[in-house]
Amino acid sequence: MGRQSYLKGALTISIGGFVSKLLGAVYRIPLIAILGGRGMGIYQMVYPLYCILLTVSASGIPTGLARLVSSDGTSGAERTAFWLFGIIGLAGTAVMYLLSDVLAAAQGEPAVALCARILSPSVFFVAIISVVRGFFQGKGDMRPTAFTEVAEQLIKVLAGVITAYLFRQNLTLAVAAAIFAVTLSEAVCALIAWNIYRAGRGRRPLYRTYSSGMGQVFRYTLPLTLTAIAPPLAQLAESIIVVRLLREGVTDATSLYGIYSGCAVTLVSLPVSLAYGLAAASIPAISPMAARGDATGAKKMAAKALWLTLALSVPCALILYVFSPLASRIIFSSLSPTERQLLVKLVRIMAVNVVTWSLVQTSSACLTALGKPLCGTLTQWGSAAIKLALAVALVGYTSLSVSGAAIASNCAYFVALFMNLCYIIAVKQTGRKKNVHNFGGIRGKAGTVDACGKGGA
Repeated sequence: MGRQSYLKGALTISIGGFVSKLLGAVYRIPLIAILGGRGMGIYQMVYPLYCILLTVSASGIPTGLARLVSSDGTSGAERTAFWLFGIIGLAGTAVMYLLSDVLAAAQGEPAVALCARILSPSVFFVAIISVVRGFFQGKGDMRPTAFTEVAEQLIKVLAGVITAYLFRQNLTLAVAAAIFAVTLSEAVCALIAWNIYRAGRGRRPLYRTYSSGMGQVFRYTLPLTLTAIAPPLAQLAESIIVVRLLREGVTDATSLYGIYSGCAVTLVSLPVSLAYGLAAASIPAISPMAARGDATGAKKMAAKALWLTLALSVPCALILYVFSPLASRIIFSSLSPTERQLLVKLVRIMAVNVVTWSLVQTSSACLTALGKPLCGTLTQWGSAAIKLALAVALVGYTSLSVSGAAIASNCAYFVALFMNLCYIIAVKQTGRKKNVHNFGGIRGKAGTVDACGKGGA
């Protein structure tokens, strides 16, 4: 497999991401018919803790490792990452298993405990998959990422529908069976990803090459992990606080949260996945220029990525707003008319997120490529805090009910986008550096370059 051009790589990963999200959306049709609103609520309540652990063990890997590999200053970074994040993934699996009862008690839903234990092995498997994706993204080849995303989703859909249907007479077991399908899909996909890596890494040289240490891998992945952990932490808090607030006014709080988190967010994220390819392809396109100290060229490339993202996301947002009633009838046909009416309302409120969410993910990738990952960290934590605070205020102290959580999401993405754009504009030209092999504090023939691109003898 060879390196792809920016647009070709973006198209490849966008198609893979869209197909994956489309399969996930289609999956909701039989799944919600089998599980119902309450079952979907339980299904979604397992994910906040899972996402937090997944963030720690895997979320920073593809972007951070891609940034490290694309700078062409190191070799063997992925081998270090396999060991490092494999161990962290195993620890995450153990933590999720041990905290399953605590999560269930906090959310007031006993069925969550069994589901969390079944889902826990996925934390390790996703860590391995993420290392492979990051390695090939850094090489400018987006095909392994696209292929594994589609394979992962396809296995989950097929196994989930079959197993949930077999246990449909018992709601708890049916939800647990659907969760088991997730673990199965990650295990199979990890095996596929490992074989792709072994086939595509090429022959190792006879001489000993420099290999990135754990400190250097952490230097790139840790800020991105801190960035990525903010949304799931906010979601975990939201799943506990918002559901409890909803219970004070309605009897079907779990179902309402399931419609918001499991249905509305699913529809909104579908067009956003199209723009993800532009974000992923931005890193190997911008990183070499940033590593040379060419901030002007790097910022021009970042601006190109952002304009392309805007041109793609605006029509998608309009289409989602207009056709949300049709989409809800097709994908979530088993919902009652009242539930579908609520779903359409939520989707239309959050349709603007197609634009802001897409731009946030592209601008965050650009910040990483520009050597400013900590700026993205500040953005995510700030916007996550705003989202949670607004959701609590709007759900608990107004008559908006679960619509308040949707409005809070809109505000949070606007703030995140504004902060990211300010950080990108603030990046300054540092001058070109010759023969600098690495970016972020690695010594090359001409000295060192720190995380802001400033050279030193």
